[in-house]
Amino acid sequence: MLRILVLLLVAVFGLSACEAPQRTMGPDGKPLPRMYRISSSDSAKIQYRMLDSINALRSASGAQPVVMNGKLNAAAATHARDMSVQNRPWHFGSDGSSPLDRIARVGYEGRLAGENISETYETEMETLSAWMEQDDTRRVILDPNANELGFSWFQEPNGKIWWTLVLGARGGSAI
Repeated sequence: MLRILVLLLVAVFGLSACEAPQRTMGPDGKPLPRMYRISSSDSAKIQYRMLDSINALRSASGAQPVVMNGKLNAAAATHARDMSVQNRPWHFGSDGSSPLDRIARVGYEGRLAGENISETYETEMETLSAWMEQDDTRRVILDPNANELGFSWFQEPNGKIWWTLVLGARGGSAI
């Protein structure tokens, strides 16, 4: 009897140590998404990775490179957070402000070339790829008049990320 009890306990402990394998593929056969968490130490890396990627795309299309602009970054950060508050991705602030209003508020001296926004759980590179697939957002990124860039985001505790990209032009003929 003791032998059966010991074997039973060994079997129970042995099975309890096993865990079900984690599913890495969804029912559609595609990989399941992973939570993309942005830490404060990643901020500069993400901004410059985006800048470098956009400049590579611009170079391939024959456009001049853009440079990072702190004022445009501030306008982008403000709008990313505001979209989260509104819980909708759109180009107007909760106070009715437009992208033109936001760059004026931060004291940007150039002109607006365009703004791209996104609500997603994806990385900045996946977001850039999605922007490049759409004619209107690709035009903003490749605008030959743009020469400055602002890029920022706001990540909610649940992992959702609100991305904002603002392109500006100093001395050019942007809209």
